[in-house]
Amino acid sequence: MAPGDATAVGTAVPAVRPPAQARERILETAYELFSRRGIRAVGVDEVIARSRVAKATLYRNFPSKDTLVLAFLERREERWTRGYVEAGARRLGADPEERLLAVFDVFDEWFRRPDFDACTFVNVLLEMGWEHPLGKASIAHLENIRAILRSLAEEAGLRDTENFARSWHILMKGSIISAAEGDTEAARRAQDMARTLIERHRPADADDAPAAGGDGPAARDDGGPAHPGPPRTAR
Repeated sequence: MAPGDATAVGTAVPAVRPPAQARERILETAYELFSRRGIRAVGVDEVIARSRVAKATLYRNFPSKDTLVLAFLERREERWTRGYVEAGARRLGADPEERLLAVFDVFDEWFRRPDFDACTFVNVLLEMGWEHPLGKASIAHLENIRAILRSLAEEAGLRDTENFARSWHILMKGSIISAAEGDTEAARRAQDMARTLIERHRPADADDAPAAGGDGPAARDDGGPAHPGPPRTAR
């Protein structure tokens, strides 16, 4: 029996938990339930029961279910987007391009874990719809992922980083769906395509740039005009 769960004579009494601890218990319980089963399938009463808090305590910390889901999405970004994907890519990659590709190394490990739970932001967006406040929040969190990708692309010196980030994000989301179908090699397949995407977004080679003074044909070495007219007709 945990300390604080019983009196000295063995009579069970409710433990007194600080408000911050109760809020964290509620949020952690909601995180586990929402990430596994979605939003509509989980009721507030189940969160209360599993958190072992009073209903008044939940509503004092989260005035509505939507408020609780928004906090869950924030926690997901903190824990998964930044703490797992971005941090893992930056740790595994030795340079900016390798950090981009390392996103799929992180995914490869994630796809093989028994607790793989797909993309929460996409799941909530599809479940609630883009016009719902929770759908709009999910769209914002997905954009935050692309912001990280743009930053990595800028560090790598790639061009058109907005389109690059959107294309890279498509590879990420597509690989997650494939992994949810059971394809444990999905991250490796996406990584191969990602290398091609990097090549397409490299800046143009300086040797291919037009020579200074214009982009027309260069002057002739023999001193003749750069643009000789049509040949004269013999008389």
